[in-house]
Amino acid sequence: MQSFFSRIPPVVKNLLIINVIMWAVPMFVPSLGRSLENLLALHYFSSPGFNPAQLFTYMFLHSGFMHLFMNMFALVMFGAPIEWAMGARRFLFYYITCGIVAALVQMGVFAIMIDKYHTIFTDAEFNEVINRGWSLMKQGYNFTDPTLGTLNALVNTPMVGASGAVYGVILALGMLFPNQPIYIMFVPIPIKAKWIVIAYAVIELSSGLGNMVDNVAHFAHLGGMIAGVALILYWKKKGVFNNHWFF
Repeated sequence: MQSFFSRIPPVVKNLLIINVIMWAVPMFVPSLGRSLENLLALHYFSSPGFNPAQLFTYMFLHSGFMHLFMNMFALVMFGAPIEWAMGARRFLFYYITCGIVAALVQMGVFAIMIDKYHTIFTDAEFNEVINRGWSLMKQGYNFTDPTLGTLNALVNTPMVGASGAVYGVILALGMLFPNQPIYIMFVPIPIKAKWIVIAYAVIELSSGLGNMVDNVAHFAHLGGMIAGVALILYWKKKGVFNNHWFF
């Protein structure tokens, strides 16, 4: 009998392995943890720590074991049938695209939040706050002044996690297999995939609008879902799925 791991399709399996390795390395070599975060986690565009590659690399870092576990559990459970349906190469493109769009959407939300600070500070003052704040963040500190601290946190706090890409995968399940029954923990009856996707979207939108500074990138989750909708509708129009859904 094949093991559970051997039945996971190749892209999902390799994404799982890479994410686990990237989480485990700092556990065994603690000195690398901060360096990896500074280099690979996504910083806001005006942060001294930003580089464009972070729009890709951030999705392979996680803030802790539970963050990693929840994302990888969802990736394996929902990503496997989507990879089988799309094929390995298309699924990998889909996953990475959802992750990058998720990052761009979240950065756009940060831009809106940060814009008001340009009315408080001159450009020189703004840049000084960001540069001094970057140095403080690298030492694990922040400004004690609430205004400076909030601005610095928005710009220099890195974003990590595969959640945006994973939400795109969940969206794909709801579009390709909308009537697939799914069992959720503590819910005694199965729920169709399409209703789960709608519930996730509503929760993330309401959470994002209700608390935009709760250390959860709600709009990144929505960004991943938006990218998923656009790609799947485009591929459907092009006949990629043989002009039919899988339900």
